[in-house]
Amino acid sequence: MLINIHCAKCIGIDAVPVEVEIDIATGIGIHLVGLADAAIKESLLRIVTSLQAMGFRIPGRKIVINLAPADMHKKGSGYDLPIALGIIAASGQRELPLLDRFLIMGELGLDGSVREVPGALPTVELAAQKRLKGCILPRSSALEAYEYGKTDVYGVETMEEALDILSGEVERKDLLVKTFRPTGQKDEKVLTGIMDFSEIIGQEGAKRGLEIAAAGGHNVLLIGPPGSGKSSLAKAMAGILPKMDFEESFLTSKVYSVAGKGNPLGGLMKQRPFRSPHYSASIAALLGGGSDNIMPGEISLAHNGILFIDEFCEAPKKVLEVLRAPMEDRKVTISRLKAKVEYPADFMLVAATNPCPCGYYGEKDRCTCTPSKRIAYMSKLSGPIMDRIDIQLWMHPIDPKKLVERRPAEPSSVIAARVLKAREIHTPA
Repeated sequence: MLINIHCAKCIGIDAVPVEVEIDIATGIGIHLVGLADAAIKESLLRIVTSLQAMGFRIPGRKIVINLAPADMHKKGSGYDLPIALGIIAASGQRELPLLDRFLIMGELGLDGSVREVPGALPTVELAAQKRLKGCILPRSSALEAYEYGKTDVYGVETMEEALDILSGEVERKDLLVKTFRPTGQKDEKVLTGIMDFSEIIGQEGAKRGLEIAAAGGHNVLLIGPPGSGKSSLAKAMAGILPKMDFEESFLTSKVYSVAGKGNPLGGLMKQRPFRSPHYSASIAALLGGGSDNIMPGEISLAHNGILFIDEFCEAPKKVLEVLRAPMEDRKVTISRLKAKVEYPADFMLVAATNPCPCGYYGEKDRCTCTPSKRIAYMSKLSGPIMDRIDIQLWMHPIDPKKLVERRPAEPSSVIAARVLKAREIHTPA
């Protein structure tokens, strides 16, 4: 008996259809074909063990499992659940009349539990485009899509729950992800460690510059000696950006979903991302990469948010230069021999650097660097990179008297209101 099951594979931030075909015929052995990677080939032992743990038998016949289309590489453990369900249906151990009406993904544990898989949002979007009845995903993955209302999304924790849905005998509306909206949500600013401008004493000029940058979406370079507050101001800048609209939130959430970093609280991301990779990060870490499965890098994870790079001049010149095209095109295209993927990369770059190797140029006579050292240090930033950074802010240490006085500073909420008003003015109706 031939069984077809709808699955998906993520290419970039979009999912493409994959069909799992299972046939049981005369013979012996389990045969898996369709350009599967090692994780999928290893899944056979997991699937057999989990089926036996759930009380199902393994047919003593030839089981052929085909992942179509056969010329496309498949990767990951998300095909465990559909393969197991297909074996149950093909062997006639359970009647599953709704099996071909759902898109199903999930990793199996040895006890029949279902574990999370990446790419839930693109998968649900594909199920809606194919006009399927719904999508069955692990509960923790399905939480990412509880705000997506174009198709039914079921979140399951065990294979038995998936069988209940597909049998049609029991109406499991309690498993619809919209019925168990996640609870216990906390303040996102606390979760992401965003500072408030009121916590930063002084630096009014730099604060004003960052406010202008936030209002216009400009890239910023902060130049100043150690201890002048560059990193603190950059972190606080995330708190004055306006919240994302639905389209921005959905696109950003898709990037994080594909990367396996979906919102831990469930639903779409509301807070704009703030990514701060170390300056020693590789080119692949910034742009994204991989062989068969090309993953998004830091610049894509910062989409619609802030990419903060501290010690900017300490980064290798090759790493800095790869930021040229994404800063101009607002996207990154990663090409490999057998694959080409495009990820969005519309971010604000906030970079911080010292003015010289010792860090104290311009602070009276504290600098010990020669003029040639200072020129060589700042010359790491090429003309094209500097041309893409609209605002450059020179900062100086705070007067100790201001630190002692601790006069109340303007909170981020007040600045954020001005930024939002400014954006509403220059946004076309």
